[in-house]
Amino acid sequence: MLPVVAKHFNLEATNKEGWLSGLCDVVLKKQKENGIELALAFPVSKDMCIWRETVMVGEGRAVCYGFYEDMAHPEIYDKGLEARLLGIAKDFAPDVVHCFGTEYPHTCAICEAFPDKSRLLISIQGLCSVCAETYLAGLPEHVVNRATLRDILKKDSIKQQRKKFVKRGKQEVRAVKAAGNIAGRTAWDRCYTNAWNPEATYYLMNETLRPEFYEKEWKEENCIPYSIFLSQGDYPIKGLHDMLRALPQILEKYPKAKVYVAGNSIASYKTLRDKLKISSYGKYIRELIQEEGLQEHVEFLGKLNAEQMRERYLKSNLFVCCSTIENSPNSLGEAMLLGMPCVSAGVGGVESIFTDGEDGLLYEGFKTSENLFDNMRYGKRAEEYKSENSVKSLADTVIKMWEDKEKRQQYCKNARSHAKKTHDREQNYRRMQEIYASIAAKNEA
Repeated sequence: MLPVVAKHFNLEATNKEGWLSGLCDVVLKKQKENGIELALAFPVSKDMCIWRETVMVGEGRAVCYGFYEDMAHPEIYDKGLEARLLGIAKDFAPDVVHCFGTEYPHTCAICEAFPDKSRLLISIQGLCSVCAETYLAGLPEHVVNRATLRDILKKDSIKQQRKKFVKRGKQEVRAVKAAGNIAGRTAWDRCYTNAWNPEATYYLMNETLRPEFYEKEWKEENCIPYSIFLSQGDYPIKGLHDMLRALPQILEKYPKAKVYVAGNSIASYKTLRDKLKISSYGKYIRELIQEEGLQEHVEFLGKLNAEQMRERYLKSNLFVCCSTIENSPNSLGEAMLLGMPCVSAGVGGVESIFTDGEDGLLYEGFKTSENLFDNMRYGKRAEEYKSENSVKSLADTVIKMWEDKEKRQQYCKNARSHAKKTHDREQNYRRMQEIYASIAAKNEA
């Protein structure tokens, strides 16, 4: 549910998928000229289903449908979703059904239930099936194998989390195989979707970010020296454990370095409630902090809205994306758009939006011989991942970024210029119009 819709229904808004709000805002702002009749369908709890409610956004309006889906268990496919979503489609009679992301069962459900596959468009966000391959990267065996009380009660140990990604990945492949059209933005997502469905039409479409990130520019004199910002670290794929393992080496050179992490404080252990809620991964993060004496060098910031996130970027000396897998991380796009120094793992689709040595610095991230994209990109089977290599590469790259102010300033200018093109609101809006028109025209013919 987009924040503008949540506000209409007096509900709490999520801070995720901010780029979708950015796109929706542009469409509705220009609705008089574009002629798009927009319906938004989104998952809700069983007790608050919404049927054809109109929400006004400025002079624009959207019809809203809230359908029931168990979002807490996205690995479980609910066959009933097909009827619920098909009912919405019949009521609105769309020319195009645009599914954002493949991570949840609702995309698979509408793709399998909707009769005219040529009207289906899937925008790729991440890919669960590939995330499953990287889920355990860099984690010690004892951490992977153990389970805290919270993990046992929720049936959500690290191993079980990975199995859930595998199940979600199977739904994802079914959805892609059913859809007639795919919208992506990286060589990585094109590689996988083409392998799963070579008959689908692939459209290149970049993302529009949250409006707050187009307004200001990072200045080194305004930031906290040697502060590193991570946009999240809630689960293993985001690579917080690699950042913490790299931090002691960084501290040898820059003893004032400090990592700030947005999102849930997964390592919190102050109250009885915290102790009961801690996961195996959260416990591992806590252990790393204690074992390396990093207590004064790591701070969890809690959940931040768009404006708070922007201010944290602007306060920080360096943005690091240490994920083991990404498509084109919007957090990196936001940092680039603000023109701040960026270091990222060279994984997934990152290199499609971020040029090493021009926009900032890439370091050696996760690669596996089982990874289709790595094998195709390098023309041979990729070398197996060595966790210690990635950690050392991360530390060396952060140090390298801080050592050369002149290069750093040039990276910032280049990154901002690059991101302005990638995330150009007007251009991305026009591209989306072109894609919708193309799909609609195929069906009119």
